Amino acid sequence: MADNMWGQVRERLERSVGQNNYRNWIEPLEFNDLDGGVATFLVPTNFMGNWVQRNFGEQILQHMVNAGARVSRLEFVVPRVGETNRATAADEAPAPANGNARPAAAKSGAGDDLPGAPLDKRFTFDSFVVGKPNELAHAAARRVAEGGPVTFNPLFLYGGVGLGKTHLMHAIAHEMTERQPQLRVLYLSAEQFMYRFVQALRDKQMMDFKHMFRSVDVLMVDDVQFIAGKDSTQEEFFHTFNALIDQNKQIIISADRAPGEIKDLEERIKSRLQCGLVVDLHPTDYELRLGVLQSKVAAYRETYPDLSIADGVLEFLAHRITTNVRVLEGALMRLFAFASLVGGEITLDRAQECLTDVLRASDRKVTVEEIQRKVAEHYGIRLSDLIGPKRLRSIARPRQVAMKLSKDLTTRSYPDIGRRFGGRDHSTVMHAVKRVEELVSTDHQIAEDVDLLRKALEH
Repeated sequence: MADNMWGQVRERLERSVGQNNYRNWIEPLEFNDLDGGVATFLVPTNFMGNWVQRNFGEQILQHMVNAGARVSRLEFVVPRVGETNRATAADEAPAPANGNARPAAAKSGAGDDLPGAPLDKRFTFDSFVVGKPNELAHAAARRVAEGGPVTFNPLFLYGGVGLGKTHLMHAIAHEMTERQPQLRVLYLSAEQFMYRFVQALRDKQMMDFKHMFRSVDVLMVDDVQFIAGKDSTQEEFFHTFNALIDQNKQIIISADRAPGEIKDLEERIKSRLQCGLVVDLHPTDYELRLGVLQSKVAAYRETYPDLSIADGVLEFLAHRITTNVRVLEGALMRLFAFASLVGGEITLDRAQECLTDVLRASDRKVTVEEIQRKVAEHYGIRLSDLIGPKRLRSIARPRQVAMKLSKDLTTRSYPDIGRRFGGRDHSTVMHAVKRVEELVSTDHQIAEDVDLLRKALEH
C-alpha cells in the first residue's frame, strides 16, 4: 500500500474518530508493509497496539478497504532496537514535558475511549467560588495549573465530602491542557488506578502499565484513600510516584483526610505525600455558602430567565443548610424544579415547605465547642482544664472522650480538632480516638459515659 494512500486513510480517520483520539492513537502509527492481505504497523508499545486493535481496528480496516487496499487483517508490531529511532525512543524514554508529547487523557470526554477519567466541563476555576475556608487550596491549585517550574510536588488536597476537592482537580486539568496542549495530563481516581493495575497483572501487561503511568507529564489521582490496605497497588503506586518525582513531573493528589490520618496507608507513602504541599479545604462558612448560591442562581437564570426568588431566601438557605455544598446545591435545584413546574415566585414559605426534609436534617449540627461543654459538665470538671495542658487522669480521660465524640459527631479533621483542644497535634487526637475505642469494649463505665453523652448531643 502506498504511503499516499495511508495519508488519505489517516485524514478520514481523523474525521471519524475525533481529533483527540486521532492525536493519541492514530497519529503515532507508522505504516510499514502490506503483504498477503496483512497490513503491518509499527507502534511504540504493545499496549498501544492492543488498544488500537481493540478500539479502532475495524474502522482502520474499513477505511483501507474503501481506499482500494486489498487488506483483511491488521498487525501492530513494536520494532526491534535499531529498526527505527522514533519507535525505540518512544518505547524506552518518557515523553519530554516541553517537547512534542501527545496528550494522554486529560481532555477525555463523551465518546472518547482513553485511559483516564473524563473531565466535567462545569468544574473550572471560573465556576469555583472562593472563600476563606478554601482560599489557600484555590491559590495553590491555580499556581500549579499555571505551569512553569514545579514548586509544590506533590500538591495534596484534602477535605470532607462536598468541599470542592474534585472541582479543583478538574479545574487544574482543564487549565493545564488549555495552556499547554502538548502536556500528557492523566487524571483518574485511585479506584481506576487499582483497576488498571489488576487488569495489567491479569493480562500480563505490566510493562505497558508502567510505561503509560510513568511517561505522563502530570499525574492526578483523586480519592487516594481507596488504595489504603491494598498492598500490591500501594507498592506500584509508590514506585510510580518515585519515578515521576525523579523526572520532576507534577503529581496532584486528593483525599478525604490528611496523609497521616489515612488508616492502612503505608508509612513510606504517607511520608512521600507529606513532602510537598498539603492543603486542607475547611468546612464552608456562611459567606462562602451564600456565594455558591448566588453563583448558581446566576447560572440557572440563563436557562430560566423568568424565575423569581424573593429577598432573604438565599440567606435563609446559607444559614440553615451547613452540611456541605452538594446538599446546598441540591436544595436550590429542587426549588428551581418546583418553581419551573408549578410557577410563581420562590418565597421563603415555599422554600420551607419544599425543603422540609433537608432543613430537618440540617437542624441538628453538633459543634466541637458544644461537645467540650457537655463533656466537662458530665465529668464535673472545668472547661478550661479540659482544653488546657493538665495531664491528670481525671482530666485526660474526659479530654480523650471529648476528642472521640468530636471526630464521630462533627466533620472536623484531626488537625482541626487538635487546634480546638489547646493547639494539640493531630497525632494526639488520633491516639485519643483509638484509646477510647479500645476502652469502650473493655470498660463498662467508659462505654456508658460515651453512650449517654452521644445521645445527649444528638437529641
